[in-house]
Amino acid sequence: MHKKEIRGWLKHLDFIVLDLVMLQVCFVLSYWIWLGFENPYSIYLYRYQAVLLMLCQLLVILFDNSYKNILRRNRMEELIATFRFEVSFMLLDILILFMVHQIYLISRKFTGIMVVMYLFVSYFTRLLNKKRIFHSARVKEGNRSLMVITSAALAGEVVQNLIEHSFRDYKITGVYLMDKECNGEKIRDIPTMGRESDIITQIRTNWVDEVLVYQPDNMPYPMNMIDAIMDMGITVHYCLEALNAHSDGMQEVSKVGTYRVLTNSLKIVSTKQILCKRIMDICGGIVGCILTGIIFIFIAPAIYIQSPGPIFFKQKRIGQNGKQFYMYKFRSMYMDAEERKKALMEQNKMSDGMMFKIDDDPRIIGSEKKDKNGNPVGIGNFIRRTSLDEFPQFFNVLKGDMSLVGTRPPTLDEWEKYDLHHRVRMSIKPGITGLWQISGRSDITDFEEVVRLDREYIQNWSIWLDLKILVKTVGVVLRHEGAE
Repeated sequence: MHKKEIRGWLKHLDFIVLDLVMLQVCFVLSYWIWLGFENPYSIYLYRYQAVLLMLCQLLVILFDNSYKNILRRNRMEELIATFRFEVSFMLLDILILFMVHQIYLISRKFTGIMVVMYLFVSYFTRLLNKKRIFHSARVKEGNRSLMVITSAALAGEVVQNLIEHSFRDYKITGVYLMDKECNGEKIRDIPTMGRESDIITQIRTNWVDEVLVYQPDNMPYPMNMIDAIMDMGITVHYCLEALNAHSDGMQEVSKVGTYRVLTNSLKIVSTKQILCKRIMDICGGIVGCILTGIIFIFIAPAIYIQSPGPIFFKQKRIGQNGKQFYMYKFRSMYMDAEERKKALMEQNKMSDGMMFKIDDDPRIIGSEKKDKNGNPVGIGNFIRRTSLDEFPQFFNVLKGDMSLVGTRPPTLDEWEKYDLHHRVRMSIKPGITGLWQISGRSDITDFEEVVRLDREYIQNWSIWLDLKILVKTVGVVLRHEGAE
């Protein structure tokens, strides 16, 4: 029988409880420091705040991987993670207090003392708890006996990996080499057995709880051996060398129909993460559509006067995994812009031709008007420079074709030029903004750099990253950085 490893945030229940308790301790101490020695929970307003803080903590824990790899973080990484966790639940707390009109009733100095105190108390508590866990793992010799079955070439690497990275308190009792006869040598003081040894008898007559089979690609599947071990009721962990060959990307065991499969993807996300991102998109989409209606009132007449025709521009774009959809923008170009594009291809700043960008695009409405410095000042240039033309895309976000944050959707002709590795850009929903946009926008003229940034975003995606990109996008747009 094999005890399944706890997954998700419950795996770190001790850290969760410590963080919840330490916040309440800091809450009480901060109250005593600033407001005097009395019970803060006896006062309705502060009792309400204490409960709200705990609920905000739990929401952040539930929807953000705050404790992921907590045992492998170094001290600086832990300090950053603790700071990020505190900022997340405090922002949520402030938002709720603002919405219920109670934000001005809580002492700001009390809150400041609590925030600073909690950062350091939580940080050092986490370090002490990790020290306790590691000390406990060293003191115990291992409560589960593990036999390793692999090749001579991989044996040293496998043993080293298990010793350094296994947090499950294994005691490695032996290493069986499938492709080599053995004469009693040891690997890290662990005895080895060769292919002439009767491994089944060794396992049957000794203490072995679990067996790890790490098989090279060039060796046949040891079906009889694994079946015999399974018949003894011993848990077998079977791994092919090829499964660990790809360093970037994620893997998990899942089911397709009734088939048990190993799923490989650049990024594997949970249902709650997808739900959280969608809720954020819906909220942002609603606000964006309202703003779009307000903007329409002011810029629609200016567009129509200088270039009679539709106010909105609709273009077929490529969405997630090649799905086509219509993307909407305020029209900033003359009606014949697509026909004129062919004649302007020689001026394209993107030397590889994978995207189309030129300076002082003559297709933009009013671009023939120049200021004293020779810069175009038409209505089309204005709405592009201020990114107002992008606002109708909030309707795409609301529909579900796009997200607030993602990768920019290519046109059909750009999509046809993509090499295989370029397709990674569209393995997620396209977005109104993204990592590329806040890293230079139109200043970046190398398409491979665009792809690199988009791939980096996909691999490191989190709700926290989306929020940071949205905040930075506002700053970039307000400063008109890289916009054309």
